[in-house]
Amino acid sequence: MEHIKIKYFSNEIEKLRYINGKSDWIDLRAAKRVELKKDEFQLIPLGVGMKLPEGYEAHVVPRSSTYKNFGIIQTNSMGVIDESYCGDNDQWFFPAYALRDANIEVNDRICQFRIMKKQPLVEFDEVDCLDQVSRGGHGSTGKQ
Repeated sequence: MEHIKIKYFSNEIEKLRYINGKSDWIDLRAAKRVELKKDEFQLIPLGVGMKLPEGYEAHVVPRSSTYKNFGIIQTNSMGVIDESYCGDNDQWFFPAYALRDANIEVNDRICQFRIMKKQPLVEFDEVDCLDQVSRGGHGSTGKQ
């Protein structure tokens, strides 16, 4: 089991919990009250910072109910926090764009994360042919 140092930037949010066997994702909460008007952008503080293990990174994505409940989407589709983002002021944020007026309260669960091994070092070898049968191009598997 990995042990991860975590710093809380807010005393108002619930502590993170990993529910072993229930989900590989851990919910993150808004650390301040945010009001967004339609078409506004704001970085929402998540109230945590971590020292991830060497060779790992965190992937941060919206929860499946984030848009339905709050009318916001994550502007970068998926946030990647690498092991070097671990200083005393390196709080995690959710980059939110409002598609309708949105009110987010402290402690609302707005996104989730999981910790993944970083990609191994790779080297690209240029070739003229991949020696494989073509699938038919982009979108070739059909609609159903």
